[in-house]
Amino acid sequence: MKIHKRRALAALGIVTALALTACSAPDADDGDPAESSDAVPETPSEPVTLNILDVAGNLQLTQGMIESFVEENPDIVSEVTFETSTSPEMAGKVKAQQDAGRINIDLVLTGNDGLSAGVEQDLFIELIPQFEDRLTGMQDYLEPAAAMQELAQGYGTVVTYYPSGPLIEFDPETVPDPPTTAQELLDYAKANPGTIQYARPANSGPGRTLLMGLPYILGDSDPKDPENGWDKTWAYLAELDKYIEYYPSATTPTMTNLANGSADIIASTTGWDINPRALGTVPAGVEVQALDDFTWVTDAHYAVVPQGVSADKQAAVLALIEWMLTPEQQAKAYDAGYFYPGPAIKDVTLDMAPEESQQVIEKFGRDEYADLIADNPTATPLDAEALVAAFDRWDREIGGDKVEEE
Repeated sequence: MKIHKRRALAALGIVTALALTACSAPDADDGDPAESSDAVPETPSEPVTLNILDVAGNLQLTQGMIESFVEENPDIVSEVTFETSTSPEMAGKVKAQQDAGRINIDLVLTGNDGLSAGVEQDLFIELIPQFEDRLTGMQDYLEPAAAMQELAQGYGTVVTYYPSGPLIEFDPETVPDPPTTAQELLDYAKANPGTIQYARPANSGPGRTLLMGLPYILGDSDPKDPENGWDKTWAYLAELDKYIEYYPSATTPTMTNLANGSADIIASTTGWDINPRALGTVPAGVEVQALDDFTWVTDAHYAVVPQGVSADKQAAVLALIEWMLTPEQQAKAYDAGYFYPGPAIKDVTLDMAPEESQQVIEKFGRDEYADLIADNPTATPLDAEALVAAFDRWDREIGGDKVEEE
């Protein structure tokens, strides 16, 4: 059975990427870019090659969708190429190509970090509302996915979604009575110094989700304002820091440390719980716990189109995104639990997923997730400016001097 490996997202790249200057230029190879929806045909005048850049690990969920589109629509796409990179690299790469007048990236698959940076720099085509009539699958978004779509400001389309976290993960043999509240987690840290771990939030999905989730758990005055509304969160993190030996620079080492016993409790999310256990990185018997009064801090991946992409290629990309938002294709997003559940639209159940995905989720998924997802509120993550501010303050005041590369 093939199971994909995870990659940590380099969210710190927002800081670097936001500092770049906005610019766009036409594509020298494919003619002038379209200036309006009327200039983009329903289908290309001839089959095109699409070059796709993934900066969020999204191909683990969507590559099968894309390849099936190419196979079923040879009159639209003759070939597709895939490239992976990081969010800060993406912003610089797209801008450099636009400056040179040779845009060779036709579609970017990105998380919130790359999306925000690209919007700030005016790198992307505004897809909504001008192409909304071609992307009818958006009408079937799950409510939290629709909320994530709002963050795109029309420049991207949600293609996959998950509630994320924050969760804590532990071995029940080591921690038979796990913390159920934030205070109990702090008490455990005091009684067992060095055994609680989360990675630097700027470069870790679980670390970032914990950072954004604590204001809801602790009842802070404004969970969306890390500068003025997180008094309880910053005080809590400063107290917890006294009992944390160091912060790994990425998520994977925390999983390894949980597996080898050097950490008792780590920050996690649904995907980081399921996928590493399926890979064997973490023992299958570890468990997860949501702290009392928690709110899901949601996450999504987006399809965005750089400015300068030709009208024919825009037509192909729009047809591809619409294909990806059909229930049959969305079911492939269950994958190996990497972004669990994964589908962004309604009524896509596990029994619709490929057999391999069904086997992984049935073996490594958790029955309690259905109730946790149904019974707890969701909130979108911080916007780019607030997230950068939160990362900067964490680095300065909490754990920046205790981050270790592994």
